[in-house]
Amino acid sequence: MSKRRLVLEDGTVMDGIGFGYQGEVNGEMIFNTGMTGYEHVLSDPSYCGQLVVMTSPKIGTNGINQNDCMSAYLNGLIVKDYGNSPNSSQNAKDLNSFLLDQQIPGLANIDTRMLTKHIRQFGTLKGSIVDVDTPIDMTIKKLKNVKDSSDQVQRVSTQKPYVIPGKGSNIVVIDLGMKLSILRELTARDCQVTVVPYNYSADQIIRLKPDGIFITSGPGNPKNLPETIATIQQLPRHIPVFGIGLGHQVMALGFGAETEKMLYGHHGNNYPVKDLLKQKSYMTSQNHLYSVSRNSLQNTDLEITHIGLNDDAIEGLRHKSYSYFSVQFQPEGKPGPEDMHYLYDEFLTAIQHDQAKNKEDMYVEKY
Repeated sequence: MSKRRLVLEDGTVMDGIGFGYQGEVNGEMIFNTGMTGYEHVLSDPSYCGQLVVMTSPKIGTNGINQNDCMSAYLNGLIVKDYGNSPNSSQNAKDLNSFLLDQQIPGLANIDTRMLTKHIRQFGTLKGSIVDVDTPIDMTIKKLKNVKDSSDQVQRVSTQKPYVIPGKGSNIVVIDLGMKLSILRELTARDCQVTVVPYNYSADQIIRLKPDGIFITSGPGNPKNLPETIATIQQLPRHIPVFGIGLGHQVMALGFGAETEKMLYGHHGNNYPVKDLLKQKSYMTSQNHLYSVSRNSLQNTDLEITHIGLNDDAIEGLRHKSYSYFSVQFQPEGKPGPEDMHYLYDEFLTAIQHDQAKNKEDMYVEKY
């Protein structure tokens, strides 16, 4: 393995050992606080365009189970140490070979504790993984000229609709960067699932005759998705809608709230959240750099249902009149706790309730 270097836009330089793909790459620096689940981090589209620092000191011990991790979306992986001899009973691929195949650079022998504290203090910075003989001044100059990406969702969303048959509720999933674990939760409840691109219009969705609409998590700034926001604004209000992650932020924008960039975001599987309706607290898995602004909710019909116990961030919303609700975290976990699986059941319960109400209203109108 060759010596390589991490350079940040503020002039911070850290030397390490390169593994995986040996190309030059840049991206937003974020850190993940999870102690497990690196395969799910690699395969989560919400990390598209980012350099991910793993705070767990050793990554890759179990290798890569390609049934769970077929492709990766992040720009680069930064670790203290990595295991390259998979200790797994499954037919696992080693981390180095996986990153090489995916053309993703890795950087090891980095003081990830110091780097994480630096990001916590100064916020999300642009960084670059380069060869040690690349001039530092030139790299910093390039980083300062790099514009924020605005097309991450376009890169990870499905290009064409597809259907997963089921006998239960007909769910249309708006794909902003969907994890496979979302599909598993819906199909486990026997839903028929139609996955559509991020820019599908409300008219196109209505023609699919959905019982409910699910808006997935995904990467980037929610304000870069005017098509999805417009779709939410134009959907008929009698169809229940459930948004998670980026879908939560987009739904809030659709009802007049605002979003803002956080200092370093939430990335990991150990974030405590309180359900204000149940008066219970849960651990959640999260991955986002933007959040809904609390002050912006004052002139909307949205109310807060969940809050973060670390920083009082808004973690859940619902509409006061319609069956629209959303959460900032990932209720299916993967990686992380599965405490919030009940939200999928509540979504299907809302669908059944609204279907019964619509039938009752039609009966009243008829007679």
